[in-house]
Amino acid sequence: MSESSAQHPTASRPPHPVVPACRQEQGAGPIDGMPQSTVRRRHRLRAARLWRSRAVRAGVLITLLALCGLVILALVREQTGTQGFLVGLGLATLPVPLLLAAFRWLDRVEPGPWRNLLFAFAWGACAAALIAIIANSFATRWIATATADPASADTLGATVIAPIVEESAKAAAILLLFVFRRRDFTGLVDGVVVAGFTATGFAFTENILYLGNAFGEDQAFGTSGFASVTAATFFVRIVMSPFAHPLFTVLTGIGFGFAALAAQRHRLRRIALPLLGLALAMGMHALWNGSASLLGPWGFYGVYAAFMVPAFGLLTWLTIWTRQRELRTISHELPAYAAAGWLAAAEPRALSSMRARTMARDFARRTYGPAAGHAVSEYESFATSLAFLRHRAHRGAAGPDFAERERELLHHLWRRRDVAAPALVYAARATGRVIAPPPHRDYGGHNPYRH
Repeated sequence: MSESSAQHPTASRPPHPVVPACRQEQGAGPIDGMPQSTVRRRHRLRAARLWRSRAVRAGVLITLLALCGLVILALVREQTGTQGFLVGLGLATLPVPLLLAAFRWLDRVEPGPWRNLLFAFAWGACAAALIAIIANSFATRWIATATADPASADTLGATVIAPIVEESAKAAAILLLFVFRRRDFTGLVDGVVVAGFTATGFAFTENILYLGNAFGEDQAFGTSGFASVTAATFFVRIVMSPFAHPLFTVLTGIGFGFAALAAQRHRLRRIALPLLGLALAMGMHALWNGSASLLGPWGFYGVYAAFMVPAFGLLTWLTIWTRQRELRTISHELPAYAAAGWLAAAEPRALSSMRARTMARDFARRTYGPAAGHAVSEYESFATSLAFLRHRAHRGAAGPDFAERERELLHHLWRRRDVAAPALVYAARATGRVIAPPPHRDYGGHNPYRH
């Protein structure tokens, strides 16, 4: 370390970005140096170009996923029969809403677009499941032919081949969103949520297959009730371990999340971390499958108690801690914009409290209608994105379009300021985050939500 760097340890850090001045002169646009008409024209032109390209890409993607869905539907129905498929579908659906709601709850601070999450679920349920069925079947048959030992081929396929194939197929969805929806993929929570939706979709299709086959076996042997194979399969896959696939793939998502936080100059880290997460996901998946294939039922329950439950608890704690850290980031970054005049002084503290954010939305919706509540929700989302963008700029991970993205977010905030700011100030005061007299309900006779 050189003498100068030793004396000034912060010299190598990225400089703090300068907050644009908030000009409010008569006739000036909300963004410094950019007239309002120019802003609208540029947004219309950009939106037109993006809509054309996105429509084509979205159409192709939806078509491919739909084809994968039809193929996987035909394959599963062929293996389980129509009655088994319907029984498996009904039972496999039960944990899906709970898992999706849990992952969406983790994403409350800066909710990702639903289109990204629906893509992740559809990829897991259709594309990843189809890849897994075809690749696993081909690999198992090839091993059985090469070794002339079908029993060991099934064990090797479940313990080695399946974890590699399935985790790679699920990781492809995370990679696609990381590359093509980079603005929406900003940190660890985003990686966890995308991975959770992808794995939930994959487990949904896999559970239909396993439960449908179990029902067919019970029909063939005439068993029913708690002693049936269907009941045992339901207990293991739906009651005991509905989080198994999400837990594996979340490790990959965490790797991508840490890569999103890494500075642009750390290219090796941005590549190595997702690969490390994928390797850990494959290893835990192999341990889970091997516990049943190699150790028998007692080994399975031992691995479940000793590894799976603690790992699930640790990852849950890590994700919730990260969410609280995101709220602290908002309270740390947004005061700079309040000082520059973009936000009211009370807004950063309200935006860093989930209770105050909810109260602001409810107050606006209850007092001035659903459109007002929606405007406040959008305002909170844009303000959160702005705080995270500035935080990434401090770390050197914001990218070359930082200034353009910052101005765009400030423009969106400005358009909703008269709508959202009073509700957030009210929520800050009502929750005690700002010590001041409560505002008059109609803000002095002026309805800020009426245009």
